[in-house]
Amino acid sequence: MTEVTAHHGLFKDTKLHVDDTGGSGRPVVLIHGWPLSGESFKNQISALQQGGFRVITYDRRGFGRSDSPMRGYTYDVLTEDLHTLLEELDLNDATLVGFSMGGGEVARYVSHYGADRVRSVVFASAVPPYLMQTDDNPDGPLKPTEAAKMTEDLTKDQDSFYDSFTKTFFSVNGELKVSEAQRQEALALCKQADKKAAIACMEAFASTDFRQDLQKVTVPALVLHGDGDATVPFKGSGQRTHEAIPTSELHVIAGGPHGCNVSHPDEWNDALLKFLAS
Repeated sequence: MTEVTAHHGLFKDTKLHVDDTGGSGRPVVLIHGWPLSGESFKNQISALQQGGFRVITYDRRGFGRSDSPMRGYTYDVLTEDLHTLLEELDLNDATLVGFSMGGGEVARYVSHYGADRVRSVVFASAVPPYLMQTDDNPDGPLKPTEAAKMTEDLTKDQDSFYDSFTKTFFSVNGELKVSEAQRQEALALCKQADKKAAIACMEAFASTDFRQDLQKVTVPALVLHGDGDATVPFKGSGQRTHEAIPTSELHVIAGGPHGCNVSHPDEWNDALLKFLAS
């Protein structure tokens, strides 16, 4: 365990909790989904270590064990945090794996900072290219009324919201694809999230347009998504991201919910390791 302090802009001195397995292997940076933390990748770390990789997870500001400043929950700031982490740990030839909300940081990172430190990227159940359904984004899977309802429900009763959210997160057609104990583990991580950060980040992942960012992804890319995802539907996100990056590889997990790294860990890990070996 270590900490990286994000020294930038108005939001300096924000400490990010980082777990780094160390070693001399190529680095793989796992960027967690909303509203979880780096601990949500516990089913991936040992598999990646056994594959010879150095594994780095961190808690996004406002989540898990990181600091929770009053502001700084836009994708530009969150991506600057990621950039700070790569620089502070001096990571090179790295693979960035963005799960769900984390896929936005991956797209924005490559767009803003280039690929000098990056070997490849992975969009796992990820929110790009653009979740919100708008006049110029009719295929966006999230309707404005649904986004407003999510914000209202989280603001009113976060415990009830997270309980419902984790059920959808791990379900396909209403059927839970993980054990109740696994859902409770995720629920505990949700409850570590700072409420103001959770609300602000919800707005960020719902309303940020990554279409131009994806056009700048030239490194090898993998799109990894469950076809039963009810949180970030494959057709509205993963499929469109794959189409936006013509050279990307695609692996669809049949019957996989949003949290398919937990429900289908062997297939998820095998797909990632195969990509890393290519």
